[in-house]
Amino acid sequence: MDNDLLFYNTTTEDMTFEDIFDHLLEFIKKEPSNLYRLAIGTDSQVHPTGTKFITSIHLHRVGKGAWGCLKKEIIPRRITSLKEKISLETMYSQEVAAQFSEDHIEKMVDLLLPHVDNGADLTFEVHLDIGKKGKTKHLIEEMTERILGIGLQPKIKPNSYAASSYANKYTK
Repeated sequence: MDNDLLFYNTTTEDMTFEDIFDHLLEFIKKEPSNLYRLAIGTDSQVHPTGTKFITSIHLHRVGKGAWGCLKKEIIPRRITSLKEKISLETMYSQEVAAQFSEDHIEKMVDLLLPHVDNGADLTFEVHLDIGKKGKTKHLIEEMTERILGIGLQPKIKPNSYAASSYANKYTK
């Protein structure tokens, strides 16, 4: 098993991407008449022995809960360059988002299509841990263009909860 593609959450360890995808489908099947936001986001924290990156997959059933999981990467050096950290965060998010093929997205949408008249929908976003306030504002254009370049919708703070809230919680 490739450790680079193993995810975990508070209840399950060592999930493959296909395990995760099955969880996502089951989560949607429970309430297919809802609006769903699938978000990928990465945050990082510099520690004394290296830099920890946490990438999250977060499926939000808007107004009715969420299911998520995480993937951890540790680079065994302290990354002090803000641009390098944010660039790596963006790359890790792109890497996980790329796991969702057109077929994966179609399977999710197919569950929702019979319920579109009841408000069912799916958006797919990449959440970046950057914002218009603070030290990362000069990186917004470059990083959002990288996400737009792979055909996905980028979100920045304060709307990038998969990175700035969910993943952030596990970088400490």
